[in-house]
Amino acid sequence: MALEIKNLVGGYSQLPVLKDVSLDVQPGELVGLIGLNGAGKSTTINHVIGILRPFSGKIMLNGISIQDEPEKYKQQIAYVPETPILYDELTLKEHLELTMDAYGLDHDQAWQRAHRLLKLFRLDNKLDWFPANFSKGMKQKVMICCAFMTDAKLLIVDEPFYGLDPLAVHDLLGLIEKKKEAGVAVLMSTHVLDTAQRYCDRFVLLADGKVRARGTLDELRKLADRPDESLDEIYLHLARDGQNE
Repeated sequence: MALEIKNLVGGYSQLPVLKDVSLDVQPGELVGLIGLNGAGKSTTINHVIGILRPFSGKIMLNGISIQDEPEKYKQQIAYVPETPILYDELTLKEHLELTMDAYGLDHDQAWQRAHRLLKLFRLDNKLDWFPANFSKGMKQKVMICCAFMTDAKLLIVDEPFYGLDPLAVHDLLGLIEKKKEAGVAVLMSTHVLDTAQRYCDRFVLLADGKVRARGTLDELRKLADRPDESLDEIYLHLARDGQNE
C-alpha cells in the first residue's frame, strides 16, 4: 500500500476541520479527492504533505509514518500545488537543479527526464527565464516539471487544470497515466469532474470534514441509487444530502 490515512482528526487551530477521515491510495492508482469548497480537501492535502500535524490518527506512506520518520516520509512525495510556488530570484534551470538536489537525484539522469518534460510543455528554450517572465500557466508547468522528474512514490496534484491550456491538460493527463504504469500512487484534488470521471480509478467525496462517500464510479452510483448518472450528478446529489443531514 502506498498512502494510508486512518482516523485522521486535524485542522489549523484547536477546532478540528477533519473529523475521522480515512482513505488510501494504492500504487498505480489515481484517486480523485472531491468536495465542495471548505469540505476539507486542502486541509487533508496539507496533512499528507506534512504542513499540518494531526490532532490524532495516522498517516503512513509505504509503511513509513509521517509522525515517526518525517524525512523518509517526505522524500517519497512530489506535490503540485493549486497556486504555483516559485522563487523569484531563481531561473527555471535553477529551480530544476534545486529539485534534483532536494531529492538526491542523479543530475545526468534527472536532466534527461527534465529535458523531455520541458520540451513537452514548450519550456525548453526558457531555462534562463525568471518567474516574473512566466504566465500563471507557465508557472504551473514549471511545478509539474519539477514534480514529475522525481522518483516520488506518491504524487499529489491539487486542482492541476486551472491556468493550463487544453494541450497542457492533455499532456499532464498523459504524464499521470505513465506514472501510474510505473506504480506511482496519485492523489488528485479537482473540481473538473468530467475529467476526473474519465481518468480516476476511485473517488473520495469529502463533506464537512468527513468522508461522505468513496469508491469507484459504479460503487458511487449504487450508493446514491443513481445507476446511469455522471460523477457530476452523483457528486451534487451526495453533497446536497450531506448538507441536509
